[in-house]
Amino acid sequence: MILHQYASSPFSEKARLLLGYKGLAYRTVSVPVIAPKPDVVALTGGYRKTPFLQIGADVYCDTALIARVLERLQPEPSLFPAAAGPMAHALAAWADSTLFWTVIPYTMQPAGLAHIFGGAPPEAIKAFAADRAAFTAGMRRLLPHDAATQLGTYLGWLDQQLGRGSRFLLADVPCIADFSVFHCLWYVRRAPPLAVILEPHRHLDAWYERMQAIGHGRAEKMTGAEALALAASADGRHAPVEVLPGLGFEAGEAVTVAATDYGTDPVAGTLVGLSADEVAVRRSDERAGTVVVHFPRIGFQIRKAGG
Repeated sequence: MILHQYASSPFSEKARLLLGYKGLAYRTVSVPVIAPKPDVVALTGGYRKTPFLQIGADVYCDTALIARVLERLQPEPSLFPAAAGPMAHALAAWADSTLFWTVIPYTMQPAGLAHIFGGAPPEAIKAFAADRAAFTAGMRRLLPHDAATQLGTYLGWLDQQLGRGSRFLLADVPCIADFSVFHCLWYVRRAPPLAVILEPHRHLDAWYERMQAIGHGRAEKMTGAEALALAASADGRHAPVEVLPGLGFEAGEAVTVAATDYGTDPVAGTLVGLSADEVAVRRSDERAGTVVVHFPRIGFQIRKAGG
């Protein structure tokens, strides 16, 4: 198992904590923060969001799908405990989208930038801003004053929920919603002058400490070149997938898959897996060999090539 990530990525922090909770040993590849990302594209076919998980020549994109893959590999402790109920999925989706895109403009105010970028030179910050502007083209983002007001409201709701008596958001054990909320607040805490917005919420603060104590588990570093070589050596071995009937597509069709919110670079390939939860396409790269790239259905669009 190889997690392609970088240290300051909030969604990478979510994935690291998921792996820590599952107690799984894994390797990490540090990917570039901004484009170009040639090793990433060789494995994913164009998908540039961080992180993604590689298992041999299978590449799993988006932390929502990564969580389900980890659950299949290591069912206990569960990320989807019965005690949390089905609303865990909805709360996780809200945190990964609405809460996340409230936190980002809030923390990217001038008061937070120096901490977020750790004293990076102005040209590095400018390059990051240009990269993300292109990556999120077409999105309407909150202004800092709107983000501050809305974030304050969201934090109040979360604190009230925790004040109802459970140790975690929906039960006395963590669920996927806890991990999705955590990485957003982890990012706010990286900007101490702005993290004061968290201080009034004592239940949320105690919950954060419990989540942080989970840790990242056992990780070893490897290089992007080593990860590519591992994929190329898989010799056609992939996780079993199938295209289920009645979903509008047939196995073997040429398709593209792309995110619908931001980072909408399409990935082209041959459809080999399709269900209500997941889509998988097979593609070839001269360095990575034949890989199967997996995406969740929610938040992604499938198109027939040329359609």
